[in-house]
Amino acid sequence: MVTVAVRVLRAAVLPLALIGLTALAGVVLGRVYAGGLLTWLVIGAAAGSVLVSVAARRLPSWLVAPVSVAAMAGWTLWSLRLAATRAELPGGLLEVTADAARNGIPRLLTAMIPVEPTPDTVLVPVVAAWLAGLTGAEVALRTGRVLLGYLPAAGLYAAALYVVGPNAEPAVGSTLVFVAVAALGLATPTGTAPGGGDPTADLTPRVRAAVRLRLATSAALGVAVVVGLVAVLGPVVAEQVDGRPVDPRRYVEPPQVQTLDENPLIRISGWALHPEQKLLDVSTERPDAPPEADPAADSARSVRIRLAVLSDYDGVTWRVGATYRNAGRILPAATAAQDSTVQTVRQQISVAELSGRLLPAVATPREVSGARVAYDPASGTLIRPEGLTPGLRYTVTSAEERPDSNLLATANVPAGDEVARVLRVADGVPDPMRRLATQLAEENGAPYARASAIEQFLAEHYRVVADAPSGHAYPNLGFFLFGPRNGGGQEGTSEQFAAAFAVLGRLSGLPTRVVVGFRTSGQGPVLAGDAYAWPEVLFDGLGWVAFDPLPRPNDEPRPVEEDFRPTPEDPPPSEAPAPTAEPSASPEPVAAADAPPGPDGVSTPVLVAGGSGGLLLVVGALLLTLLAMRRSLTRGRLVRGDPGQRIAGAWREVTDALRLAGRPVGDDLAATEVAGHARQTLADARAGTTGDDTTADPEAVAPTGGTAAADASSPAVDELAALLNQVGFAPGAATPDQAARAAEVATAYVATLRSARPWWRRLIWSVHPTPLRRARRSPR
Repeated sequence: MVTVAVRVLRAAVLPLALIGLTALAGVVLGRVYAGGLLTWLVIGAAAGSVLVSVAARRLPSWLVAPVSVAAMAGWTLWSLRLAATRAELPGGLLEVTADAARNGIPRLLTAMIPVEPTPDTVLVPVVAAWLAGLTGAEVALRTGRVLLGYLPAAGLYAAALYVVGPNAEPAVGSTLVFVAVAALGLATPTGTAPGGGDPTADLTPRVRAAVRLRLATSAALGVAVVVGLVAVLGPVVAEQVDGRPVDPRRYVEPPQVQTLDENPLIRISGWALHPEQKLLDVSTERPDAPPEADPAADSARSVRIRLAVLSDYDGVTWRVGATYRNAGRILPAATAAQDSTVQTVRQQISVAELSGRLLPAVATPREVSGARVAYDPASGTLIRPEGLTPGLRYTVTSAEERPDSNLLATANVPAGDEVARVLRVADGVPDPMRRLATQLAEENGAPYARASAIEQFLAEHYRVVADAPSGHAYPNLGFFLFGPRNGGGQEGTSEQFAAAFAVLGRLSGLPTRVVVGFRTSGQGPVLAGDAYAWPEVLFDGLGWVAFDPLPRPNDEPRPVEEDFRPTPEDPPPSEAPAPTAEPSASPEPVAAADAPPGPDGVSTPVLVAGGSGGLLLVVGALLLTLLAMRRSLTRGRLVRGDPGQRIAGAWREVTDALRLAGRPVGDDLAATEVAGHARQTLADARAGTTGDDTTADPEAVAPTGGTAAADASSPAVDELAALLNQVGFAPGAATPDQAARAAEVATAYVATLRSARPWWRRLIWSVHPTPLRRARRSPR
């Protein structure tokens, strides 16, 4: 009975190993997904595919694949339905499945991190995990080729690491588990030969000798290949551990928009000519409002519904300039401004006659349900990649920020590279416009006073007219600001007011942008006449603050000539929207390399056990050999030879340690410069940094070593540098005591630097072949 139990346990080890290897790909990929749904779906696919192969092991091999694919279809459909229910996506199962099949891969590679588990983002991982489990189980269990059966799971794991890229921490733990599970599956025998003895016992002596010779030759060749790969690729792989992986998302073109969506500012004039056109229906709730608030007063409050944020201006056209990423219901949370209050606003919006892809929402959206969206976190602009359609209904929850108005008068504005985009002024600014901005800035020093002066100047001197032609290039703005009143100048739509404010603000040092949206009560229909544009200014601690440069109703504008007398300019023709640049074509995908063919000949338990055991022995012997060679090199440098040679050897120990720590020194540096570099490297290692620009004082950094020698090793490098200079300038003058002191300093420094490295780097340190290669190339 015990024997049967042991045999069953041994037979279960390899299937469990295949399930574990395939499931680990889901664990790695799940780190960039929201929640744990994707991980569990991949684990279920891994277990289902392997267990189906185990249950159907007595069926003909040609029948297993159809049975497994049928089971895969069932698990996949259930997974898609579960993901659609969790994400609250509308539509039937057939519609959801067809959409996921068409768009699974591009949406997965363009999705915003963290990725929400939706049908189109879980389909590919689930199907890939099932196929990898099916292929691996059939190869490993039916043919007995375990290593070859590991290839699908290893490929899936590598693909998961590539997709995650730099968007998560290094998967060191899961990789070690992957190796351990693979080794366990290889080390456990899965069966015995018929009769329980030597599988070659029934062969004639001549044939048996030929078979054994062939097996031995194959094993030797395999060992040689493995040893060669370890020797050649091992150091290269070790040096790339700290490298930043490539993000595959940069090769995939994100969702694109049309000209009207890239520059919706040019739509203002068209909407103004048809003010009764119904664009939306809106219902607004404020869950954070106090219970005693008056609902009637709340509904009468003006609500700005944002359509797009335009930050880029080239002197001709304002553009959104967004990089959209497919997003789930929950959008990435942005940090609110320090001196502002945040109120939750929830709106149900139904699309009527609004066209394009831009999705209206109160700033800043945090959750969207009822529509698949793509999002640009930099501007907070939403789009629906499929485009808006009449009857589309969605719910959006936003975090509306309200800055503290009491702090505006003393608030400053940010500067530097972070806001260069919203401070940029394109070449070709008309001289009168520049002089007007200078005049307003000179009269008002504080940033808020400058912004208020521009707002007041525009509101007092210009008129809003619905039939003004569209245009916001420099010539159009120049004519709007300074053109003759009786010739069409000094009047325009909110397009010209917002664009003129933004340009004048940037000319006076204010970071500005233009927002296009709708101003409504928050309840009922939103008409084309509610569309308008407004400028915003960025203040430190307060965030983006909206301004309204439009004149008040029934206010008669004062002539511009009373406060400013520019050189008159001829009116330009109406500006035609500048076409957006065609998106660059995505690079052609690189075809995956074909898997290496399996080994020829009949696979036997002897080949599997002998090959795996021999591989482990060879790798262990190689590591022990490297360790012994490294210790012999160190002992030869510090003990053998005259005192001068031993001091030089101690110095080479220090420079090799710097190279192993990733901070090599050039041959052109003086010994004192190398000593300073060594002190800084040790200080960085103790502080947990690797950059070259740290300013930490080595004397002020608390040592991590546990001995006095380790604490004093960093300053003592200067003593070793002095001994090296003595050997260089006075050969033969070094004493045995100085050589012993040099060896002590070098040993203490190397031990301290090694102890400050991560545990896995300390393991690689002792067997790294770099010092051996350098010693052979330049013996001294």
